[in-house]
Amino acid sequence: MKRGIDSPLGTLTLVASGEGLTHLLFPGETKEPPAGAESAAARRVLDAAERQLGEYFEGRRREFDLPLAPAGTEFQRAVWFALSSIPCGDTTSYGELARRIGRPRAVRAVGAANGANPLPIVLPCHRVIGASGHLTGFGGGLPAKVKLLAIEGVHVRGNRIVDDQAELFD
Repeated sequence: MKRGIDSPLGTLTLVASGEGLTHLLFPGETKEPPAGAESAAARRVLDAAERQLGEYFEGRRREFDLPLAPAGTEFQRAVWFALSSIPCGDTTSYGELARRIGRPRAVRAVGAANGANPLPIVLPCHRVIGASGHLTGFGGGLPAKVKLLAIEGVHVRGNRIVDDQAELFD
């Protein structure tokens, strides 16, 4: 089952099965719902996701409490669920994320898994940046990444995270 919802990023599409949310798609992305996804359980997942995302975009929610059912390899799933440990308003590097999952030398593989995240925002891949503090790619585009970080109170100047409010006026 899928549903479009309005957001500051445009219309997002949520896709769910009876087990949980499977995809969050940015404007222009498409994904067919899993077979047999037309169920009361899938509808409840979509209702909860729509409500929680609305609260997030309004600045009233800092973490999500949703049943999730992303399909991926064991490694991808480890990376994706490690994303949820990055607190709202914080950022981390790909290298640090690799260390968190016990694979410190797998930085590029972590980057690839991050890029394949089917549940951006909910599993917050937008909080992962380059080791230098510069923004890196994002499936929804860098302007969307900047908007999401701004919602969380993270300041960006140019293409770089600003650690100190005073730096905004340099």
